[in-house]
Amino acid sequence: MFGGGGMNPRKMKQMMKQMGIDVEELDAERVVIETADGDDLVFDGAQVTKMDAQGQETYQIVGSPDAVADAGGATAVEGDADASAIEADDDGDDEGIPEEDVKLVAQQAGVSKDEAREALEAANGEPARAIADLQ
Repeated sequence: MFGGGGMNPRKMKQMMKQMGIDVEELDAERVVIETADGDDLVFDGAQVTKMDAQGQETYQIVGSPDAVADAGGATAVEGDADASAIEADDDGDDEGIPEEDVKLVAQQAGVSKDEAREALEAANGEPARAIADLQ
């Protein structure tokens, strides 16, 4: 679920619950994101997680779009120039901290991504600890 940096998933869930963060896996079969430019992202079989932190709901989609459909209904299969330019889960930073964790900490703590990354590094990659340290 999250890059816990070796932390016991049960302990991580307990810490998040103490912080008022509820996490729920959704049984989604298909996710479609309609963009303003008309190139819709279609995710089949993606892992979808709903997080409720102090009344703020956040949905996380883990996977790659299987297709990109434009407004005219044409579909580009992944590997096309348009589809390959889209990355759903960018984990390619140098420190080994997943970008999704950086975004989560930045959003939940109300700080910049740089501050969130520093907090995650200090917390050994544990998002719950980083959020707690920043608040």
